Amino acid sequence: MKLLAIDCATSACSAALWLDEGPGPRRHAVMRRGHAEALMPMIEAVMRDANLAYADLSAIAVTVGPGAFTGLRIGLSAARGLALATGRPLIGVTTLEAVAAAQDAGRRPLLVALESKRADIYVQLFAGDGTALGEPESRLPSDVSALLPAQGELVLAGDAADVVAAALAGRDPAPVRLAGPDLPDAAVVARIAVERLRSGASGAGARSLDPLYLRAPDAIPAAARRGSGPA
Repeated sequence: MKLLAIDCATSACSAALWLDEGPGPRRHAVMRRGHAEALMPMIEAVMRDANLAYADLSAIAVTVGPGAFTGLRIGLSAARGLALATGRPLIGVTTLEAVAAAQDAGRRPLLVALESKRADIYVQLFAGDGTALGEPESRLPSDVSALLPAQGELVLAGDAADVVAAALAGRDPAPVRLAGPDLPDAAVVARIAVERLRSGASGAGARSLDPLYLRAPDAIPAAARRGSGPA
């Protein structure tokens, strides 16, 4: 199986290949903007490094959110275009599960928290084996405790983990901040997608390919603003 995975939904941009039995070439960069200019050169670089044509791919995977509105649309548009051009299946993976899958949580519950660049943060609780224990949500840091078990060990990951740790300062025992990657990586997205394909799960069945925003956009189209005004 040869699978291309891409991510540009948060403050990073990456492209990676899975080649038959293991990970292949990868490009990854942390960036707050510039995803549109960086993504296609990354894709072309990993394909060139592996000496692959797009027709050689078995499937394509992409992060569907939550994340930045612009980054999500860039990644989804690129992935959908490649899937349409090649006729290959497209698999959606959330940014939260991609970060969770990159951690070593042991047997402890894991809370992944990602920045939204607003007052709220994106959060989801996982079991130590990566199984989701709840749905992705947008919450204020002060409200995150309502998602958690009342007591017991808890580990944190994601680029908003420190914000959550501060909000949970009174918890006993104190949450443990993991040292794993805080942002999604296409190499992890590729591994998740390959596991789903091997288990027989389709992209649409495993995760909707619609962007997962969790909250309304800050920018409102002019037509919508005109429609909401007085008659």
